[in-house]
Amino acid sequence: MTGTRNLSRTWEILPARGHATAWLSLGEGRLTARGRAVGLVPEPYWVTYELETADRYVTSRLHVTVEGEGAARRLDLRNDAGRWTADGVRRPDLDGALDCDLGLCPLTNTMPVLRHGLHREPVGEPHEFLMAWVSVPDLTVRADRQRYTPLARAGHGAHIRYESDGFRSDVAFDEDGLVLHYPSLAAVVTR
Repeated sequence: MTGTRNLSRTWEILPARGHATAWLSLGEGRLTARGRAVGLVPEPYWVTYELETADRYVTSRLHVTVEGEGAARRLDLRNDAGRWTADGVRRPDLDGALDCDLGLCPLTNTMPVLRHGLHREPVGEPHEFLMAWVSVPDLTVRADRQRYTPLARAGHGAHIRYESDGFRSDVAFDEDGLVLHYPSLAAVVTR
């Protein structure tokens, strides 16, 4: 990818009483990342993942492994031209989704923000998205409708309201479209 920037971020993950780090390459409408997280709630666990997007930051693959008490769990989630599979099994309930959303992972809020330039809008109309949402630590996948509404520019980033299933939070994003502060979920530790 020409003009690619390599970035890393570490967040404190509040509900899990843990931390998450992502190392990513960003540029030319694509994002690739690998990450690791540790959580203590609901039980001690480790998460590792690899994320790839195609053009316009559309998720093409998310591979996740969770290790905790007992055996490790794995998920291979793929999007091929709008046809999603989870561990090779077709998931028509996810048709129409462009993005994955890995639970307790602030990085996966980035794709729709970058695709629509929401972190550059001062105030804007709500944007509705269907996501392939992955629960952590159990790795179940379900379709999830989400809404992102640009509220205000803030320094070199923006505040964007996130809404899903009755949950609402005003999230601060930086100039790269990455989460800085997600009340009740995450706060950046390193930039």
